[in-house]
Amino acid sequence: MAEEKLRFETEVSRLLHIVANSLYSQKEIFLRELISNASDACDRLRYEALTSPELVAGDAEFRVQISVDKKARILELSDNGIGMNRDGLISDLGTIARSGTTAYLEEHQDEEDADLNAIGKFGVGFYSAFMVASNVEVISRRAGEDQAWRWVSDGTGEFTISEGEREGRGTTIRMKLRKGEDEFLDETRLRHIVKTYSDHIALPIVLKGADGEEETINEASALWTRQKKDITDEQYKEFYHHVGGFDEPFMNLHWRVEGKLEYTNLIFLPSAKPFDLFDPSRKHGIRLYVKRVFITDEAEGLVPAWLRFLRGVVDSEDLPLNVSREILQNNPMITRMRSAIIKRVLTELGKKADKAPDEYKTFWDDFGAVIKEGLYEDAENRDAIQKICRFQSTTSGDDLISLADYVGRMKEGQDAIYYISGEEIDQIRKSPQLEGFAAKGIEVLLLTDAVDEFWLPAVGEFEGKPFKSATRAGADLDKVAADSSDDKTEDKPESFDEGKVDALIAMFKLTLDEEVKDVRVSERLTDSAVCLVSDEGDMDLRIERMLKQHNQLDQAFKRILEINPRHPLVASLAESVGKDGAGTKVEDAAWLLLDQARIIEGEKVPDPTAFSRRLNSVMSAGLTV
Repeated sequence: MAEEKLRFETEVSRLLHIVANSLYSQKEIFLRELISNASDACDRLRYEALTSPELVAGDAEFRVQISVDKKARILELSDNGIGMNRDGLISDLGTIARSGTTAYLEEHQDEEDADLNAIGKFGVGFYSAFMVASNVEVISRRAGEDQAWRWVSDGTGEFTISEGEREGRGTTIRMKLRKGEDEFLDETRLRHIVKTYSDHIALPIVLKGADGEEETINEASALWTRQKKDITDEQYKEFYHHVGGFDEPFMNLHWRVEGKLEYTNLIFLPSAKPFDLFDPSRKHGIRLYVKRVFITDEAEGLVPAWLRFLRGVVDSEDLPLNVSREILQNNPMITRMRSAIIKRVLTELGKKADKAPDEYKTFWDDFGAVIKEGLYEDAENRDAIQKICRFQSTTSGDDLISLADYVGRMKEGQDAIYYISGEEIDQIRKSPQLEGFAAKGIEVLLLTDAVDEFWLPAVGEFEGKPFKSATRAGADLDKVAADSSDDKTEDKPESFDEGKVDALIAMFKLTLDEEVKDVRVSERLTDSAVCLVSDEGDMDLRIERMLKQHNQLDQAFKRILEINPRHPLVASLAESVGKDGAGTKVEDAAWLLLDQARIIEGEKVPDPTAFSRRLNSVMSAGLTV
């Protein structure tokens, strides 16, 4: 039977039910969503009016109005924003998860001045009205057009559309509330909801009472324009959600810059890692305003990629209102704003790391890998970034340490900052390559982020101390005195027969000639028999493995096999060299030990059949070699 391509079947009424009832934890959120949509509509018209002022002629004061009819159980929300025509109602409200804002962006993406984006980009907020309403009627008139249109639905999967009547541009939403939803007909309750969720909306929200009296029930000003002392934690939190935060803010930074360049910043750092944090296409969440007019949230030069988790607002008094993306990318004002934002974020994170290390650890666990991208991308701020970086080490337990902490407790004779990288902390801690460092009491940083392999060679050193991998052959452990804690006399290592070990190494080299770069006596091993290390100048083991996994490396580097001459197995092998019948046994042992070292490094054994045969041979002979 030939392959068929079929479309998913959709039960629209069920989908609407899920959208309306499963996305929000509290029903009152529907009002916030509708107000946000109204605010977006006004922002869109305000932006278009920059080049087409006739669109707002005679009605330049934007606002949102709420009114109730308790007897008819009608809750009405109206705005004088850009409005919709027939096609707009069908496409935006008749297609679930289609956003008018997103469609507008796509339609104008090639226009120089069309850098508009807004709250309602996901296209599901409108349907939250069906959480409380059995019927929703929308009457809308597009700015610049004479005809209004009427859209009606009960949320079961169908809608009707017809000509309507409306004085002036904008949109009116009439909701027939279900039984049991009387709270949303209560004016006091509506005031509370607006105050809680939409107090920051930068246009007046007017409540029209039953007596016809009108009352502005929000501050009607952008939150970031207010004094910090006048803003509560709850208001900051709600605004954070307004700009796209889904969690609770870890930190909010609110400050104003005055002088030759004047602008206000309200920036939030999240407390939870977003699912797309490592998506290469992810953009920051900083919105750029000019004199309270929304310009864009895609000002790439405003925030570096390594701070892409930031959210908030930057409002400039100096940029031109018709600023475009092209202008922004090379605008010196944007460059100065960017520098100030970076400096402030790094300063405040440094303070948090010192004053609240436990809280900072939680933040760093989620965002540290992204921040470390700045170590190789942002040379200008590299030193400041290094100061806020935190790491686990062989001696820190579950705590994190700074590079300054590490340098401050380096051993006498130690001239480098040692590190080891891998996929898992527990796996790294068990690495045989750390044995010699532990014996000397030398602390080693434990690195598990892929980005570590890139910033380390780019940075090179910290406070004059070079970074060195514990998996490289050049670790000069003999320069460092052994740990003499508890005033114990240093135990001298057991001696070994250098001649016999040299003979064993010669046989290993001959046997493994094509597989390893060299075979050497190890100064780092104390308990394990063997380990693999990279030669100086060669690619580190982990980054090589990463490149091979992504098919970006055709041929692997040969490694150095280090052997522990004091290990009983190696000593026994060295004793057997030159004896009758020892040749085959030593050759098998060489291959087995090499494969053992590969397994420890998390690599596959290239020839499992040969490995099994050799292992069985040794075991059946009852040998300990």
